[in-house]
Amino acid sequence: MLNKLKELQVSIQDLSAERINAHEFCRVWRTQEELLGNLPPQFADVMENLLGRLEASSMFTEESCSFSQADLVAQLQIWLDKAATRLQK
Repeated sequence: MLNKLKELQVSIQDLSAERINAHEFCRVWRTQEELLGNLPPQFADVMENLLGRLEASSMFTEESCSFSQADLVAQLQIWLDKAATRLQK
């Protein structure tokens, strides 16, 4: 599972550095069935909610969208940290 968590961490860094776009970022996150299968179902729900808002925000400029991409990425980092903690138990 550590390699899955690392892949998601790298995707956050890549999105922040604009090496990938929001669509590619969301694709990476949504292909983590094995990881999600080892977490409570609420993790998948929260993740999908955040990814949906991230995709919506990518269609607009930062000023015209009610979702801040930076804030959503920060929330996904918190999600990732909580997932890592949960998997270590």
